[in-house]
Amino acid sequence: MTGTALSDFASRLDRTAEETEALLARLLSDAPMADEIVRPKRLIEAMRYSSLGGGKRLRPFLVVESAAVFDVPREGALLAGAALECIHCYSLIHDDLPAMDNSDLRRGRPTLHKAYDDATAILAGDALLTIAFDTITRDEIHRDAGVRLALTRALARASGVGGMAGGQILDLAGEGRFGDREPVDVARLQQMKTGALLRFGCIAGALLGQAGPKEYEALDDFGRALGEAFQIADDLLDVEGDAAALGKPAGADAALGKTTFVTQLGIDGAKQRVRDLLARADSALSMFGSRGEVLRAAARFVADRKN
Repeated sequence: MTGTALSDFASRLDRTAEETEALLARLLSDAPMADEIVRPKRLIEAMRYSSLGGGKRLRPFLVVESAAVFDVPREGALLAGAALECIHCYSLIHDDLPAMDNSDLRRGRPTLHKAYDDATAILAGDALLTIAFDTITRDEIHRDAGVRLALTRALARASGVGGMAGGQILDLAGEGRFGDREPVDVARLQQMKTGALLRFGCIAGALLGQAGPKEYEALDDFGRALGEAFQIADDLLDVEGDAAALGKPAGADAALGKTTFVTQLGIDGAKQRVRDLLARADSALSMFGSRGEVLRAAARFVADRKN
């Protein structure tokens, strides 16, 4: 990545993060929306605690930049990205709970159940999940109701039993939570648990842009490669990083006995796999020419976290 490309990527990532932060703050305001009765203060505060003021907003960025390939209006793409970010934030709240990963630290501060309590954390996650689907169906996202329906269905499938939630239970089964440890297909598990939401961020632009089959397939393949590279980089950081850089305790995967890409491939093998995935991501975007440059930079950003 050239210095100019890196600078452009960084500025665009920061801009999307700022706009997403402002949009989430409005979505999570104290004022009830039409047909809502009241927004309980404790619940809204907990939702805001886990959604505002942290994270690079990579997932909304992928929605915005994949949509930009097709000249989709930015406002609609940002709203779709905010819906995706609500799903991501809810998943982190629930993943940190004592019944799941039992984490005390997230983004350098106490996890929500530590700052509040388990019940509030569960309900805040539930509320973020539902507000995501309120958001993804809004008329402002796209004038065509069929496009909004396709986005809603894709987000549900990325989030649910065949996506993120399904991946989470496979992860727990691999730890032996339900009896004997079950064999883990790490690639399939992480394609669901982590990759599905990242992939949605890429195909969302194709759906918003009403892309043709080949363009959709290209962004789909890019999203799958990016999702796997992201998880491998995360696994490497858990082994080689430190708590200050991670914003959470290092070595958590090993402590829980998780099977990861690093335990299966080794450190050198995992780093080589990231490089292979980066090449695949570049190839997938070749049909877009210069329109795909920012997405290429996003893939390199993911890979360079630990490679």
